[in-house]
Amino acid sequence: MKSFYRSAFYLLLLLIYSINVNAQTIYVNQVGFDSKGPKTAVVGMDEKISTPIAFKLIDVTTKKTVFEGKLGRPEQVKSWDTNKYYYQVDFSNYHLKGKYSININVKGKQIISFPFQIAEDALATLTIPSIIHYYNKQRANTTEELAADKHIILQGSTSTVDLTGGWCDASGDISKYFSHLAYTNFMMPQQIPLVTWSMVEASEAIPTLLTRMQVKDSLTSEALWGADYLVRSLAKEEYFYMTVFSFFNKDPNARRVVGLNADSKVTNKYQSAFREGGGMAIAALARISRWKKDGAFTSAQYLSIAKKAFAHLLVNNVKYTDDGKENIIDDYCALLAATELWMASDETIYRDEARKRATNLEKRMTIKGYFIADDNNRPFYHAADAGLPIIALARYLQKEKDLNLRNHSLVVIKKALDYNLAITSNTENPFGYARQSFLLKGEYQEGFFIPHENESGWWWQGENARLGSLAMAAIVGGRLVYPANGGLGIKPELAKYASQQLSWILGSNPYEMCFMYQFGKNNVPYMASLFGHGSERGGISNGITGKDGNADGSGIDFKASASGNEWRWTEQWIPHAAYFLQAISAMAEKK
Repeated sequence: MKSFYRSAFYLLLLLIYSINVNAQTIYVNQVGFDSKGPKTAVVGMDEKISTPIAFKLIDVTTKKTVFEGKLGRPEQVKSWDTNKYYYQVDFSNYHLKGKYSININVKGKQIISFPFQIAEDALATLTIPSIIHYYNKQRANTTEELAADKHIILQGSTSTVDLTGGWCDASGDISKYFSHLAYTNFMMPQQIPLVTWSMVEASEAIPTLLTRMQVKDSLTSEALWGADYLVRSLAKEEYFYMTVFSFFNKDPNARRVVGLNADSKVTNKYQSAFREGGGMAIAALARISRWKKDGAFTSAQYLSIAKKAFAHLLVNNVKYTDDGKENIIDDYCALLAATELWMASDETIYRDEARKRATNLEKRMTIKGYFIADDNNRPFYHAADAGLPIIALARYLQKEKDLNLRNHSLVVIKKALDYNLAITSNTENPFGYARQSFLLKGEYQEGFFIPHENESGWWWQGENARLGSLAMAAIVGGRLVYPANGGLGIKPELAKYASQQLSWILGSNPYEMCFMYQFGKNNVPYMASLFGHGSERGGISNGITGKDGNADGSGIDFKASASGNEWRWTEQWIPHAAYFLQAISAMAEKK
């Protein structure tokens, strides 16, 4: 009899689970919308309904309907789910501050979304304090880390260096990276230097708002913490050390300065080329030197280190690259480095180098609008830094006054943004997820997610940093080539594109996952790390990928548990919050 009741119980659970899975769902940004910006959500149903369906925007406090509209046409992403139909909700024309939910009625069944806020500069005010908290908790500043990092051994020698400071890379990895995946030549992301530059970018974009929120001093302190680590990372030979690797070892003294290949195999190729974090480190130091504020080092030292490192890489960069040739990542990282040095010093050498790199990016632009990454036909695609070429060009144009050169770079930005909009909208795409071009087995392809078969041999993960970088690119690039009154200061199509990338991160995705920890309705599971580090409020997890096992990255997947491989989806990673911080600060910037 007990067996019967147990079986009945499990059948009931299965029925309940099936009902939940197949129920209509409203996928919405679970945090907030800027009152002046686009506001969209998506309704998912298991049937195609051709007659118009009404939706209501309900004030959660008063329970009153404040806005009404009709759902968009039914759309399917068949590579994700052949049985699901999606309908877009657009309430961009509603602007009043408050807490709201979206309500729809389908065949007598009421469906209500998770509540969210609408307010001026909503994402900045709601999340920046927690983002700063996240980075502060990621500091490699425990007693064990500080003691070990004071005397880290260089791989392949007995020499030691002081590399105290910096931020642990991820909720499951206490290593410290300028970059990694250097051996792939085309996939390396920008890490600690990017975070530092992003903090300076945000601080300069919205100083008044940060002061009003009483977090400007905290953000300044965090940026200086990053700059100090960059200074310590300069070798006496005047290159930057790339990686402090923990080997995932509980013994802090196991840490080494290394170059890193696949499967945690280490080398003594730890010198950072422009594309391996060196360019971003120079950019961050040169930019923060203009604050005339001192951390553990002086602002004069920040600029001096940046100049030394730049001069060194002008001579040695190719030697440090794994394939002995520069590519697009060298170009946009060196462009940002030269631009910041030009701004900080006004010296012509940096002006000339910035112009050279901007011209290189122009030469890499295709007629279709995507960049070529190499000297052949490989499209530029990137799981983290896809928007960085546009971001770098937009920053360069803040200094460049030559009208002819400006026009050349503006054309490049316009082509890139047009391409981003075109490839994202050339198929049914109800969430507006940013799509991309890539090369697989020598063939040009397009898709939502990066291919799992790539130069790394193993690395693919959720692309929330990519989404944040593209949102930032759409805003800062759009203000140059598609300016508009009101809203985000850009034409509506770009504003919607930027907003949808951030909304995907915050819950408007097919898994209803809010990837910013301790925000929204659904978060990924907590991930613990060594020395008390781990998931923190304000950190952003990797996110959603193509289907596990699909070489081309087609399909869709998210796994909270995967026999140790769940990190691909659930692990917090410092570039995600960095680009998110850039984008929401740009949204709130007053022009």
